[in-house]
Amino acid sequence: MNSVFKPILSFRLVFKPKGHLFCGRRLSSRMSLSADEVSRYSRQMLCQEVGKSGQLALKATSVLIVGCGGLGCPASLYLTAAGIGRIGLVDNDVVDRSNLHRQVLHNETRVGKLKTDSAVESLKSINSNVILEPIECRLNRTNASDIISKYDIIIDGTDNPMARYLLSDVCVLNKKPLVSGSALRFDGQLTVYNYDSNTPCYRCLFPTPPPAGTVTNCNDGGVIGVIPGIIGDMQALETIKIAIGRRPSYAGQLLLFDGLNGSFKSIKLRGKSADCISCGPNATIGPELMDYEEFCGVQCNQSQSLKILAPEERMSCKEYESNYLNAKIDHLLIDVRPKLQAEITKLENALSIPLEELQKGNGFEILEDLIDKEMNRNKNKVNVIFMCRRDITGGLEAWVKEIDPTFPMY
Repeated sequence: MNSVFKPILSFRLVFKPKGHLFCGRRLSSRMSLSADEVSRYSRQMLCQEVGKSGQLALKATSVLIVGCGGLGCPASLYLTAAGIGRIGLVDNDVVDRSNLHRQVLHNETRVGKLKTDSAVESLKSINSNVILEPIECRLNRTNASDIISKYDIIIDGTDNPMARYLLSDVCVLNKKPLVSGSALRFDGQLTVYNYDSNTPCYRCLFPTPPPAGTVTNCNDGGVIGVIPGIIGDMQALETIKIAIGRRPSYAGQLLLFDGLNGSFKSIKLRGKSADCISCGPNATIGPELMDYEEFCGVQCNQSQSLKILAPEERMSCKEYESNYLNAKIDHLLIDVRPKLQAEITKLENALSIPLEELQKGNGFEILEDLIDKEMNRNKNKVNVIFMCRRDITGGLEAWVKEIDPTFPMY
């Protein structure tokens, strides 16, 4: 078997599984465990599958975690505690209060702080033996290969198709196993891509990206904080198994977790696609990669903006406040967000008529009745203004930034 790692001074191969991209690090004859490490890791070293050789393999392994969010936080926490030798943490975002219910490395005092810095601060307090490398950036076609090539195992903690295609392609090019997870609402998924010659990559299963704007993430669909915790822990477990030379359970399998009924289901995935442009025999994706923004139709980590109205038919929050609220001009402000979101928070003078109801035709009778009453009262035309989470222009998010920072935002 040809190892994908450059040989270093060694005296034995810890594990000898066949056909794996990662087969356990060759251990330096000088590598050992300190008394503190033996005491710290003793409970997992007592497991026959780990032992001293397994712990040394963990110490010799490097892991890159892309995303210090709901998945990356629990995964990095347990990998740090387990004694992985070196962990890279990639993120360019800052801690937001809405992160705290699921991103367990961060806390109230770190709101506004870089997630990578917050994560390192927490992880250092757990295990100072581990080398922690914060990488404040967004992975792209220019930097991804250089970063990923420096680590043995890659964990995908992202939440958008563009990042998933990029990570998968770069892991194929660099022969790295990719431990991928996702969580939304009460549901979670997990699989390991590119583990061996029979394991598919992400592009094998999804050769065509979903239409822009159709993918729901935690920001829009919501998530129960425990779900990414469970999936992130499973990602850590799969990573540990790879590091000690055991086959991960979900290479070629997809784990489906339903948090509402507490069920775990495993589905066998089809093997590598002969037509895959990333890992197939006639692959066309090389080191130069591709334009992922063009391929997916949306930028990584950015919401797709639907340009339905002309600029002159829209107004900013500041214009609304100045021209209507402060000027005391009679108008109807219609909040078209889903009912559930309107129940969480809404502007005091807003009337809730969900867009879904308007699209069905059910809400127009209510709207017409409101307009008639307003016209009878004012004997004049009525200004009707629609607002959602991200619109008037910017919606409630812009309202918080530009008008009222104390308004509760979700």
